[in-house]
Amino acid sequence: MAIWNLGSINIDHVYRLPHLPQPGETLAAHGYGLGLGGKGANQSVAAARAGSVTHHLGAMGAGDDWVVARLDAAGIRTGAIQRLPKQATGHAIILLDAEAENAIVIHPGANRAIDEARLTRDLAGIAPGDLLLLQNETSAQPEAACAAKARGARVIYSAAPFDLAAVCAVLPHVTILAMNEGEAAQLAAAMPQGPGVEAMLITKGAKGAEYRDLRTGAVHHQPAFRVDPVDTTGAGDTFAGYFAAGLDQGLDVAQALRLASGAAALKVTRPGAGDAIPSRAEVEAFLANQPI
Repeated sequence: MAIWNLGSINIDHVYRLPHLPQPGETLAAHGYGLGLGGKGANQSVAAARAGSVTHHLGAMGAGDDWVVARLDAAGIRTGAIQRLPKQATGHAIILLDAEAENAIVIHPGANRAIDEARLTRDLAGIAPGDLLLLQNETSAQPEAACAAKARGARVIYSAAPFDLAAVCAVLPHVTILAMNEGEAAQLAAAMPQGPGVEAMLITKGAKGAEYRDLRTGAVHHQPAFRVDPVDTTGAGDTFAGYFAAGLDQGLDVAQALRLASGAAALKVTRPGAGDAIPSRAEVEAFLANQPI
């Protein structure tokens, strides 16, 4: 089996600040970093480092070859990434305070200019039992989800950044809906009858995560592991990518949740986003010292 990810590719510009700026306030950064990011790229890196065959579908500008090189180095299959000469590679401005909290501004660029015809051709190789990952940072999400479901693949959709119209367009094709606690509350308010998917995966930061099987009513809880956070950027993406890889590799839900929680815990102890996602060996070593 394999994981396919229609996901954003961003270049992250990270500014370290004493605190997040207030309206009208000018702050001098005491640190700067340039790295690989985007919810999609982060999830692909996580899935690949967890040991799953991972195909990245998406788009970027004609330059920035170092981005593709880093995805390749993570073990991701990058042949389906569209290179669009008239578009800028997506990028993010990330403000990070002394308590490891962040504020982020994103310019989508090529992520919102995906050629749907080529995407459909690239998805022709997806097979029953494969997984398609989606997030709300690209165009062509409903088309990709529909194509994957028609071929017997499962669809895991991270509904972030939350946009109700985008969520409604994708939901008919979704197997597992992944959200953080705040996004889940927004969806419940807008859709009290429920999302109509098989399951929901809800991350709750320091409170851990839970998986709700909406067919049987079963709920699996996973506590968060205690660590000293350095940078929370990409933690949710690390969790989602590792969870998908766990399911792809035949783990049950409880095992996949534990694996994903360990990966996210390690991630927040390191600065950066995609470049800071741990390997499977690192996660297993970490989990070996954690309570069951």
